[in-house]
Amino acid sequence: MGKASRDKRDIYYRKAKEEGWRARSAFKLLQIDEEFNIFEGVKRVVDLCAAPGSWSQVLSRKLYLPSKQSPVSKDGELPLIVAIDLQPMAPIEGVIQVQGDITNARTAEVVIRHFDGCKADLVVCDGAPDVTGLHDMDEFVQSQLILAGLTIVTHILRPGGKFIAKIFRGKDTSLLYCQLKLFFPVVTFAKPKSSRNSSIEAFAVCENYSPPGGFNPKDLHRLLEMVGSPSGGDDLDCSSGWLEGPNKVYIPFLACGDLSGYDSDRSYPLPKVADGTYQSLDPVQPPIAPPYKRALEMKKASSHGIRDLEKLSLDA
Repeated sequence: MGKASRDKRDIYYRKAKEEGWRARSAFKLLQIDEEFNIFEGVKRVVDLCAAPGSWSQVLSRKLYLPSKQSPVSKDGELPLIVAIDLQPMAPIEGVIQVQGDITNARTAEVVIRHFDGCKADLVVCDGAPDVTGLHDMDEFVQSQLILAGLTIVTHILRPGGKFIAKIFRGKDTSLLYCQLKLFFPVVTFAKPKSSRNSSIEAFAVCENYSPPGGFNPKDLHRLLEMVGSPSGGDDLDCSSGWLEGPNKVYIPFLACGDLSGYDSDRSYPLPKVADGTYQSLDPVQPPIAPPYKRALEMKKASSHGIRDLEKLSLDA
C-alpha cells in the first residue's frame, strides 16, 4: 500500500503529519484530556514508554510551551516533563529524557531527582508489547506492563495524582480494574475516537491516587495477588474468574472525543489541491534507533543474496 492510499484510509495518520505529531497516538491523549481534563494543575509529569515521543509532544505543547510563553512565568516555575524509554528518541522542547527500564525502581529515583525530591502530578503510559495477534497472550503481557508502570507510580506519584495507561480489553480486564482500584478510587476505561474499533486497546484513566494505609511499595505484588484470590491470598492463582457471576465487577467504560469528529475506521477522500495531485508528507520524526533495525538489515541482506549476515552491524 502506497503512502497516499494509507493517508486516505486513516485520517489520523494524515492529520498527525499535517499537525507535526510524531505518531497518530497523539490524538488519543488529546481526546482523553478533552473528556477528563487531566492536565489541569499539572506541573510535574512522567511519560513512561515514551518513544517515539508523540505523547511527550502533547505534554510539551499543552503544559511546557504555554507556560514558557506566558509573560508572568519564571524559569523555576516551568512544568517539568520526564520521558522514560529503553530506546532513545529525538529531542522535544521541555522534555527531559531518561533511558531506563520502568520495571526497575532505580528509574524512579532518577525521576525524583529531576523533580528535586518532589513527586509527579501525572503519569502517562502508552507502552505496549509487540503484539502477537493471540489476544489472550497480548492482554496478559499488556497487563504485566501496566503493573510494571504501577510499580513506578507507587514511587513517584503524589497522593491525589493521576495515572493514564493503555490496556488491552479481554477476559481478565475485571481483575486489572480491581487491582488499579486498590490505589485509585476512580478508575474509568476510556476509548478515544482516534483508537480504531477493530483494536482491543483502551485506556485506564485512574484518578486521585490514594494508596492503602501503611502501604509499602515492596508489598505491591502481594496486594495485587490478593485481589485475584477469593480467599484473600491463600490461593495465589491471581485469576479473574471469581469476579464473574454474583461477584461480577462492572467497569465504567467511556468513549471520548468529539462525536462529530473524525472516525478512525472510515476512509476519507484526500484534500483537493491546486494542481490536482496530493503530496503525501513524510513522517515527522522516524525512530532514531528502532528495535527492529536488525531484522530490517537481515531482510534486506537476504533479498540481495548476502550470505554473511554476521557482518551486519547494529550500528550501521
